[in-house]
Amino acid sequence: MGTASTTKQLLKKLTSCVYVFSGGIGLFSAYNIYNENEKFYEAIVLPAVHKLNPETAHNLGVITSKYKLLPKTKYVDGNSLETEVWGLKFKNPIGMAAGFDKQGEAVEGLHDIGFGFVEVGSVTPQPQPGNSKPRVFRLTENQAIINRYGFNSDGHDEVYKRLESLKQNKTFNGVLGINLGKNKESSDPVDDYVKGIKLFGEIADYLVINISSPNTPGLRDWQRKEQLEELLRQVVAARNSLPGTHKPPLLVKLAPDLTSNEKKDIAQVLTKPECAVDGLVISNTTVGRDGLTGPYKQESGGLSGAPLSGASTELIAEMYSATKGKIPIIGVGGVFSGEDAYNKILAGASLIQLYTAFIYHGPPRVTRIKKELDDLLQKDGFKSVSEAVGKGVK
Repeated sequence: MGTASTTKQLLKKLTSCVYVFSGGIGLFSAYNIYNENEKFYEAIVLPAVHKLNPETAHNLGVITSKYKLLPKTKYVDGNSLETEVWGLKFKNPIGMAAGFDKQGEAVEGLHDIGFGFVEVGSVTPQPQPGNSKPRVFRLTENQAIINRYGFNSDGHDEVYKRLESLKQNKTFNGVLGINLGKNKESSDPVDDYVKGIKLFGEIADYLVINISSPNTPGLRDWQRKEQLEELLRQVVAARNSLPGTHKPPLLVKLAPDLTSNEKKDIAQVLTKPECAVDGLVISNTTVGRDGLTGPYKQESGGLSGAPLSGASTELIAEMYSATKGKIPIIGVGGVFSGEDAYNKILAGASLIQLYTAFIYHGPPRVTRIKKELDDLLQKDGFKSVSEAVGKGVK
């Protein structure tokens, strides 16, 4: 009896200790997450998340933002970070790139943690599952990701319902971009984009025509001169014919793997009034594989992250020069620091997006990039982001 009684007492004490210990860990974690402790994320949170396969981890990140499981950022954006493009006011120029919140579920949560704007999608007219799994691969040593999702989408109608509800929420005042794609088996790709413009035009702050993903067969062919001209004539006309006064800016997203002639042809098409889009997103993922290491380096799909940084910044500068700085650019590709963002701004980008850095470093990285960018702007005597745009282009 004595032994049994002692065992029960020990079990009771052990259980109490477990509860106290668990509660302590919970409080410790909550404290560090609330205070956006970057070291805590790097040492504990992200190593745990990265034990999951990449697509599961991605979905977990979306759910976390969807249900606002993270506290709002306490960082107050500096005045130099405020900017205005296309008549839209951005509290800061750092946005979440398309590809993270594909289905328009996490927009408000992403704004809460500090993004100045969020671009959802790509969204296709009809629902489609995308390519078979596995389709996402981490290249940790390279701070890169290869994905071949293939426009997995809930389709126009479902995404529209979510975003319409969001825009009707009077507490939400963030900037929303909607990235449009085509269905894999579409018989009329141009009509796919026109449908997206007509449906989302009333709720989007800006729209993006994605013709540069490497994961949908034939999609990049629409960057060729003749096809691009045909496409832009029709999508620009569709946007211009939207009812009412709200006609959202229309952007085109380009690939980093364009040839010199293709870049010249694109710039020439953009000068035509009937093809005059309002902006460019530079750039999408690359099919290049130079300098990669690890077991997944030859997986097919689009490469994002640090290895893309130089190529995307170079293309920004080239297109900024080719268009004489008249077409605002969203710069994306390998942005991990304030310096990365600043280099793209100096090259001609008016706004910046990131994705892979968020996957590898979590929400605190957004604040870090903004702080570093603010410091760099002030150091060089710029009072605003807009003053620095293109200043590095000769």
